[in-house]
Amino acid sequence: MARNRALQAEWYGEPLGDRVRRILDGLGLSQSALARVLGLSPPMLSQLMSGHRAKISNPAVLGRLLAVEDLAADPATAALSAGELRARLDEIRSVAAPALGRPPLERPTAVRAVQALLREVASAAEIEAAAALIAAEFPDLADVLRIYGTGRAGDAEEHFRRILGN
Repeated sequence: MARNRALQAEWYGEPLGDRVRRILDGLGLSQSALARVLGLSPPMLSQLMSGHRAKISNPAVLGRLLAVEDLAADPATAALSAGELRARLDEIRSVAAPALGRPPLERPTAVRAVQALLREVASAAEIEAAAALIAAEFPDLADVLRIYGTGRAGDAEEHFRRILGN
């Protein structure tokens, strides 16, 4: 299991159990509910989380995992009603990986690393307050704080590509 978790950290940026627990906590889902959204059996999700299995080989499952992870990380998700959240999860469940337009989940992108860092050191409200304090003199920096600190991963990735020309 330790070897599988090490492989997961190499392939996915961290062990899948850590990633999945953040999703479960962020969305208030059970493992069974998340497994249904991803298109996995509950035992398979449990095996991936515990390190009994190392790899998710189905690209559609990887795409849905990324989409659910984005949903859980989006500060606006907290304001969704239970019905709205269920609808978003149903939408994710119904979409195959190529339609999601996301690359395979292998290593964390620079964008995800910056988002994780900002969200680890400050709440969304604190990031917004910091951006408001510097906006008048440093508007571009305030935008970066807002986009990466409280925005959606897709918006941050688009900003990153636009600014760096990648």
